[in-house]
Amino acid sequence: MSDTADLLAAANRKARGKRPYFLESRQTEQVLSIVMAVAQELAVLRERQDTLERLLEQHGLPGAAAIEGFVPDDAARAARGRWTEEYLARILRILHQDAESLQSPSENSAEDVARELAGD
Repeated sequence: MSDTADLLAAANRKARGKRPYFLESRQTEQVLSIVMAVAQELAVLRERQDTLERLLEQHGLPGAAAIEGFVPDDAARAARGRWTEEYLARILRILHQDAESLQSPSENSAEDVARELAGD
């Protein structure tokens, strides 16, 4: 299995059982999950970029302006393409997991387990 396939598999791991939903619809919850995954990725990326730019400038190296003008070579473009695939797998994992759960509907949801334990 390739590194990309391993990373995609890791990004799609999920807890056992059906996913509980709390909002008005499953689709609303899915959109919120995707948006929050993107927001988390963006926040981490922005913090790292800010750190790098500040470190570069502190050490007298090209900073934000050089980053803006950078043109990637073929290897960098390929690496960025792989990263984009992994990123999309992470942020869209809820859709992938829901599709899987439709293929194996026999899993109990957290609510089903709670009702069973309560004797309902």
